[in-house]
Amino acid sequence: RDYAGDWSSDVCSSDLGLPRLKNNQSINPPEKSVDLGLKEKSVVITGGGSNIGRALVLGFAAEGARITIGDIDETQAGKVAELARAAGAADVQVVRTDVTQLDQAKALMDAAVSRYGAIDALVNNVGWDQLMFFMQTTPDFWEKIIRINFHGVLNCTHAALEKMIPAGSGSIVSISSDASRQGEAKEAVYGGMKAAVNSFMKTIAKENGRYGIRCNCVCPGVTIPETEEEVGKGSMWAKPLFTPDQLEKVAASLPLKKVGRPRDIANSVVFLSSPLAAGHVTGQVLSVSGGYSMIG
Repeated sequence: RDYAGDWSSDVCSSDLGLPRLKNNQSINPPEKSVDLGLKEKSVVITGGGSNIGRALVLGFAAEGARITIGDIDETQAGKVAELARAAGAADVQVVRTDVTQLDQAKALMDAAVSRYGAIDALVNNVGWDQLMFFMQTTPDFWEKIIRINFHGVLNCTHAALEKMIPAGSGSIVSISSDASRQGEAKEAVYGGMKAAVNSFMKTIAKENGRYGIRCNCVCPGVTIPETEEEVGKGSMWAKPLFTPDQLEKVAASLPLKKVGRPRDIANSVVFLSSPLAAGHVTGQVLSVSGGYSMIG
């Protein structure tokens, strides 16, 4: 299958008030100076082998977390696990997972609890799309989009809540898309499913706040891998989705005048997963898109 552990054509970045760089360059994160309370916490990340997922794994690794990567591409996920150990992760395990299958989602959560004793944070990161006008698509395509982008979130969220509710704490962050907030040509079904994820996560936040569980979404804009090593052979990013000229035009259209990089999304997700930095934040949909979407 060509979708697991993958991302669609969205995601961007944020401005930290630092000197502006040239288009398509990204600002390196500052040296760590704040304890986010994630050291040795158990974090499950789906689709952690490529692009944004890879950056997520490395972001949590820098915090000293214990990480369970669920990905259908074990080889690519294994490479990221090695990088995560070198980056400071307390421990990392890889579990081959097709998130569209509930039994495999449950097995992923079981593996995290078996090895690390709990699930402190889940990041629903698997996603997939193929840019086409709606009238060019077929019912089979619709079903694939729905299974990967919505059923996958349902499966993993349900399986994680079975562990988090008895524990009385936890964080769930789902990667959505700015296409969910204002619509985007050639992403009709995908944008619809991501809008469903937003609504679903708000409801889950309301239902489970009483158990100390926080639930949020991050909506990327256009986010581009920086190197070929960041994507697996089966990733939709294995072939360029944009020409250099197209990327320049995208960057020029954004208020921050640059496209996003995977670590821009990872920084936001790590923040929302932190019980110390974001312990009073739940039910929110955060756009990390360089200003592409500014809906109140």
